[in-house]
Amino acid sequence: MSYVDGFIVPVPKANLAAYRKMARLAGKIWREHGALHYVECIGDDVPEGKVTSFPKAVKLKPGEIVVFSWVVYKSRADRNRIVPKVMADPRLGAQMDPKKLPFDGKRMFWGGFKPIIEL
Repeated sequence: MSYVDGFIVPVPKANLAAYRKMARLAGKIWREHGALHYVECIGDDVPEGKVTSFPKAVKLKPGEIVVFSWVVYKSRADRNRIVPKVMADPRLGAQMDPKKLPFDGKRMFWGGFKPIIEL
């Protein structure tokens, strides 16, 4: 069964073009290193909940949009082999300087997920 890394990040709408550029490069790098699938989605129907929600989780500010992304790997072992290569890739490293990110990396969150159903 596959393995999935998921990411949630608040992106200023004014920085969406820069974010897309960075995400395209990141996706290319992930795929080159062996990821099966790479997806970036911007929030389209993401209401703020009363208790919890995507906007609350990232402390969404006016003028920002929630981005939900995921990377699919063949297995967790593949993920554990691929991610260090991606993080060491100099093409991505230049994009990941916290001062140059097109979003607030402190409000980003992520995790690894083991699918329980794949149809």
